[in-house]
Amino acid sequence: MAGPESPAECVVNISEGRDRRVVDAVAGAAGSTLLDVHVDGDHHRSVLTLGGGLAEVEDAARAVTTEAVARIDLSSHAGAHPRLGAVDVVPFVPLGLAGRAATPFGATRDARDAFCAWAGAELALPCFCYGPERSLPEVRRGAFRTLAPDAGPPRPHPTAGAVAVGVRSVLVAYNVWIAPALEGPDGPAAALGAARILADRLRCPGLRTLGLAVSGGAQVSCNVTEPDGIRLTDVFDAVSEGATALGCRTVRGELVGLLPASALAAVPPTRWPEIGVDASVTIEARLATGRG
Repeated sequence: MAGPESPAECVVNISEGRDRRVVDAVAGAAGSTLLDVHVDGDHHRSVLTLGGGLAEVEDAARAVTTEAVARIDLSSHAGAHPRLGAVDVVPFVPLGLAGRAATPFGATRDARDAFCAWAGAELALPCFCYGPERSLPEVRRGAFRTLAPDAGPPRPHPTAGAVAVGVRSVLVAYNVWIAPALEGPDGPAAALGAARILADRLRCPGLRTLGLAVSGGAQVSCNVTEPDGIRLTDVFDAVSEGATALGCRTVRGELVGLLPASALAAVPPTRWPEIGVDASVTIEARLATGRG
């Protein structure tokens, strides 16, 4: 069993990125566990990174979910990112940090299962599990079609939809924005086409990708699920080179949430500004100093 000080992270994705009052209210429910808030109006989505002892992170995830379900109505939602619910994704992540014993994977899996039982019973929220059993993309493809909820009602909540609740290792969410090399009425469509081509081309074990439309262009949205093997500079450079070959240009790189210190250390500091990172955006730094 994990003790109350076992370190963990929970990266709650909510389907609200345009009303800052709602985002702030939901984030405020996390209390002292809140390490980072990333707000994206194009995706109409915000990513809340919670961190600390596993027990306090569990409590905070429930408080955040309760607030989000009360405030977000998915029936009027439209955004670039795919979604299942008002609280779209709730992954529990074990951490191993210097000076503290690593949290067992089984303990975070127990936290996931307890969250599902709670959300189904208390909020009438259908919950789909991912982790060792199936991947998050499999949940997105099969929810309410080939997959029944693991907890909660068999049908979507009328305003909050459903939630994918996971247990996983640390990953890095990272976007590379691209735009047409030449301005014109067909430019945004050309950028989106290029982003989709690049997403298909770059997708591989350890790297999940989507090509999405955003204001004025497009982005290759990435989840680096093996951050010790795939560097952010590898992702950025591959998108940049591919975009140029397809008649587009790279605008910027964007970290969504936080990354492990090991992933930052794999990138030469001289390239940090170019790819959009700095020393303050590691999980370890935020846990040491509190909310950023």
